[in-house]
Amino acid sequence: MTDMASLLEPGMLVRHPDAPEWGLGQVQSNIGGKITVNFEHEGKVVIDGNRIALSLVFDR
Repeated sequence: MTDMASLLEPGMLVRHPDAPEWGLGQVQSNIGGKITVNFEHEGKVVIDGNRIALSLVFDR
């Protein structure tokens, strides 16, 4: 798991670097590097934190 992935907690806002069309996502859970994110335009997606480095969003 990437260092960033290990820091992600429920409620944090993220973006998927390879799918900007998904919009803003809110972390739902982070269990063993499997990060469940609810994206504005894609819905709920499970991301492998070892393969994808989500970008943390500090402001909307």
